[in-house]
Amino acid sequence: MPFARIDLIRGKSTAYRAAVADIVYSGIVEVLKAPDGDRFIVINEHDPENLIYDPTFLGSSRSADFILIQVTSTVGNDQASKRAFYRFVADELGSKLSVRPDDIMINMVFVAREDWSFGKGEPWL
Repeated sequence: MPFARIDLIRGKSTAYRAAVADIVYSGIVEVLKAPDGDRFIVINEHDPENLIYDPTFLGSSRSADFILIQVTSTVGNDQASKRAFYRFVADELGSKLSVRPDDIMINMVFVAREDWSFGKGEPWL
């Protein structure tokens, strides 16, 4: 059960935000192997002063097109899957939306099934 949060600077079009969400979702299903339909994504837009990042950390050159993607999941918890997901998202964002690789940061958080509740106050076991 992946849950994705996508943070970016305010001002991108609805179509752009939808395309980013679609790309992340495709990676979750195709690469991390989550079941199709397991789509839970939140997109947060921020004023520039509220999305704080170092533009040159670790040798990158980040711009105002910076996108921060965090995926919390129970699937894809091996190194090969993580690397493939990072590459898939970067390649797709680059080819479909012209997002530069330096403007993409991805963070993966892995949790156990009992860390989720899909409703009714019940854990997913």
